Amino acid sequence: MKTEWDYTELAAAYVKRPNYAVKAIDKMLNIAGLDNDRGGGIICDVGAGAAHLTIELAKRGFKVHAVEPNDAMRANGIKRTAEYKNVKWFEGVGEHTGQPADMFDLVTFGSSFNVTNRQEALEESQRILKPNGWFACMWNHRDLSDPIQKKIENIIKSYVKDYSYGTRREDQTEVIKASGRFDNIQQFNGQVVHSVPIEDIIEGWRSHGTLFRQAGDNFSAIIEDIANMLKSLNKESIDVPYETNGWMARVIK
Repeated sequence: MKTEWDYTELAAAYVKRPNYAVKAIDKMLNIAGLDNDRGGGIICDVGAGAAHLTIELAKRGFKVHAVEPNDAMRANGIKRTAEYKNVKWFEGVGEHTGQPADMFDLVTFGSSFNVTNRQEALEESQRILKPNGWFACMWNHRDLSDPIQKKIENIIKSYVKDYSYGTRREDQTEVIKASGRFDNIQQFNGQVVHSVPIEDIIEGWRSHGTLFRQAGDNFSAIIEDIANMLKSLNKESIDVPYETNGWMARVIK
């Protein structure tokens, strides 16, 4: 089962992407009533990719079924979670996870809900959740008011004038509400500043699917310009401010 967008070319660079804010993850687990359930809950992480969210959930002792359609991404995720015996990997997509019905306390989409048919993904989440289980989706957003991030935005828009982050920066409340499958919709977030080596930032941009899809033949030139700008700072690493933004809701069964 595959998605419309092939992430194979981006898989290696995805490992360099930043982790989600720990405070945001803890808020999510608190809302879902799993914060004190160390090891007792079972979570399905959909679009698990290189396991950024999967690892955080596994570290807290939860049983995690990581679902990822792309073979290269899944291989990286499997490698990165090899030490966690509480993680199992599966091929599947958000609309068709292949997981049993009524199995999970929480279904998470870390930077993946936006590449699904969201209503079909919500229907599938409802199917595999236990009664009173929770759906959650989240993304890491760079703080675009930061001076260096402003320069990066200017580079991108010099090539792609109508560049858009699409649904990943939208409020997901109305989308969840429209499904009629969930109630008690809540937002959660957390700020984090990552000190990131310049080379890792450049590598991370090489994994930026939204930019990759919109830039077309200009993608390599944009990455080169971003790399040159960052290298001109003459620093080994810089602080990059992020906000993890997420939405969650309780399933109606």
